Amino acid sequence: MLDSLALLLEKTFLLAHLNFFSTTSSKQERCPIRREESSYFQRGDLLEVPRTLFTHFGIFLGDNKVAHLMPDILPVLTSNKSQIQKVVTNKRLLLGVIYKYASIRVDTVEDFAYGSPILLNTMDTILRRQPLAAEEVARRAEKLIGHIPYSLLWNNCEHFVTYCRYGTAVSLQTEQFCESLKSVIRDQRSVLLTTVIGMLSMFFLGIAPSTALPTFIIPFILWMAG
Repeated sequence: MLDSLALLLEKTFLLAHLNFFSTTSSKQERCPIRREESSYFQRGDLLEVPRTLFTHFGIFLGDNKVAHLMPDILPVLTSNKSQIQKVVTNKRLLLGVIYKYASIRVDTVEDFAYGSPILLNTMDTILRRQPLAAEEVARRAEKLIGHIPYSLLWNNCEHFVTYCRYGTAVSLQTEQFCESLKSVIRDQRSVLLTTVIGMLSMFFLGIAPSTALPTFIIPFILWMAG
């Protein structure tokens, strides 16, 4: 059942194309740093990689190591450290998101990148903030290594790296998602769409509290919020 749920969520996220919320500019995306050039990184650098379902962030610690916040269901299921330390697959990640279990973990640059090109310190320009001293950035990341509460919108990998590098936890991906959600709510066509779906559910499933209440409450909430 967990496999089916993970597959369903993965397909949903792919259809939603979450990389739409990437925070990098097209110019920066055309100039990635290859993983074999990791010697170019400095301790305290903010690394960014586009993964299948999202844009992922980490802090370079030196010696080819990266600290990053990663949702993962496996520590809930086993205490075998050798299994847990293996690269987190999308299935493990998605189930970790659902269970809200994550950790700040240290991986090699190659495992962190997961086959993707690496962008370096792009958030400095996007946020227009002066980063903290490099050693302070790395030490902040190292102090947080271990289990950490997780929220897809309010405590994710982007919050972690921005806290370490700038002293304030922010997530542009979350902000852009919320703006997109507000646009959907403000669009009055959403009210019509939810009403039609509700009426169809009552027609095919019958009139019952489980179908009638959502049919009236959801469009009403959208109408008032818009």
